[in-house]
Amino acid sequence: MKVAIGSDHGGINIKEEVKALMDEMKIQYEDVGCTCDESVDYPDYAFPVAKKVVDGEVDRGILICGTGIGMSIAANKVKGIRCALAHDVFSAKATREHNDTNVLAMGERVIGAGLAREIAKVWLETEFEGGRHARRIAKITELEN
Repeated sequence: MKVAIGSDHGGINIKEEVKALMDEMKIQYEDVGCTCDESVDYPDYAFPVAKKVVDGEVDRGILICGTGIGMSIAANKVKGIRCALAHDVFSAKATREHNDTNVLAMGERVIGAGLAREIAKVWLETEFEGGRHARRIAKITELEN
């Protein structure tokens, strides 16, 4: 698995934690930025991560900003992206099993580093269940097309 990861200034600390987790899990990743704590625009990082996912350059994406809301809104504007904002482990697992999400968003000002690592870990390890859930994803894809 290969993951694209990005954050704005509000998410750089958790981004580093998640990168360390992926190193531990031996998951390849590409960091698209940002690398500063000065104000930047979240779409400048959400769009490249999302595009790498839909173009097949990576398997999944992770985005972090202050709340995760801006990143998730921006990523979901890219056709083919199913980005979910998750701030608990149950939702992170369910969004992979039931929604086949290909991008995870989190908010650094909402959750701490330890919980972010737990969320990212379960999201990265969980597979899509398919079945009745695949039918629902197909309806979303049909609307996009």
